[in-house]
Amino acid sequence: MKKYRWLIVTVAIVSIVCQFVFSTPAISANDAYCRFDQSQVNTKTQLRDRAFASNNSQSRREYQEIVQRHAQMLRDCRSRNWLKEQAIWLRIYPCDVVDGSVERVLDQIVNLGYNTVYLEVFFDGRVLLPKNANNTIWSSVIDQPGYENRDLYAETLQKGRERGLKMYAWLFALNYGYSYSLRGDRQDVLALNGKGENSVYYVDDQSQTFVDPYNSVARDDYRRLLQAVLQRRPDGVLFDYIRYPRGSGPYSVASKVKDLWIYGRASRQALLARAQNNQGRWLLERYIDQGSINANDVNQMRQLFPNESMPLWQGRSPNAANNLSALQLDLWYFTVAHAAQGVIDFLNIAVNQVRQMGIPAGAVFFPEGNQPVGEIGFDSRVQPWDNFPSDIEFHPMSYALCGNASCIARQVQSVIDNTTNVNNVKPVLAGLWGRSEGQRPSLEIQMEGIRQANRGITSISHFAYSWIEPQHARERRNSCSFN
Repeated sequence: MKKYRWLIVTVAIVSIVCQFVFSTPAISANDAYCRFDQSQVNTKTQLRDRAFASNNSQSRREYQEIVQRHAQMLRDCRSRNWLKEQAIWLRIYPCDVVDGSVERVLDQIVNLGYNTVYLEVFFDGRVLLPKNANNTIWSSVIDQPGYENRDLYAETLQKGRERGLKMYAWLFALNYGYSYSLRGDRQDVLALNGKGENSVYYVDDQSQTFVDPYNSVARDDYRRLLQAVLQRRPDGVLFDYIRYPRGSGPYSVASKVKDLWIYGRASRQALLARAQNNQGRWLLERYIDQGSINANDVNQMRQLFPNESMPLWQGRSPNAANNLSALQLDLWYFTVAHAAQGVIDFLNIAVNQVRQMGIPAGAVFFPEGNQPVGEIGFDSRVQPWDNFPSDIEFHPMSYALCGNASCIARQVQSVIDNTTNVNNVKPVLAGLWGRSEGQRPSLEIQMEGIRQANRGITSISHFAYSWIEPQHARERRNSCSFN
């Protein structure tokens, strides 16, 4: 019944518009996960420290030589491995302007066997663009005096490629950050639920501001941001937060229309425009205003528009049942579909902008974000990833906990079963190398579970560098001053 319920919404949407060793023996400097042995790591660290401690050209040349050698070794190792792409999610901090900081991060990424980086360029209402070249509505990550022209985004792309890394840009999408909610000229852009609330105080950390995906101002702001991101020519672009907010406890489920984030001006107008006759528009408006309809509403509708036999909206058949309970259920599924279509439309616009540059695009999502809950409810994120463009990359955040890899593999398989090309499915894992944490197994166990259960997967990513290297992340956040 639950699968059937989501199928109803999908139809409405459419109507709206380890193998632990390689097959070939690895060179001794890399292990089964393409990680470099400690002697290689130590040598590169010493050469890097020496290169940045002096202006000696010989030291810099020696450092560049080992960087290039490790890049080739990593390429060779990955070519022999069942896992052709091992990626990591990376955030850059203001302190990374210090000479050698970005190099140290990227060197460690190579040391750990990663050959792709998903570089965060828009997050928490900030953009990784130089202040003097930032034409977006958001502030720059590097906002310190004297660094107004520093382009750490472009620098990191270049330095990553020098190490043989594929460099993607990773952006928040419908979550525009808390600072956006403070702007007086953007209040009309925010997503609203039926209580008139925006998302800021709805989410526990009170840092997330979701926008109305139907709002043209929200789309224009994002288009300008994405244009700047694409100008620096990343190897790919990944969109995160392609969904609505998720509350805690009972607020994690949408079971009535006022739970949906469709009450912004633009979303409301778009919903009413989907009506195909006067009865349909009147009943839709009454339903979203009241949160339900009753027999008196249906009678009043018929009296107001006696020349129409039944209310119609996009996708509703003239032969559909016309009694109160059927109308109530049809209205519910239709408004859920409208919410989902807003997410899909927003993603399609962004993906098309990326495609025009000849750059791959992908979406990051929760496999359970599109699931029915209870009798008629849905996950409040309303994340219809099974209706995302079929030719993009699918990055499911596969974080299920059950003490082993079986539940993670099931999440991954659910995505494979709903996509047309397994090569586009690139699971995201959370965890640590070499050890389990509570019910979460080590990264090695998770990857081996996927290798055995999910045939065809050749790309996996780990979230995130700051989790895997927490001490280094803390140092980079706190170890510099801008005096």
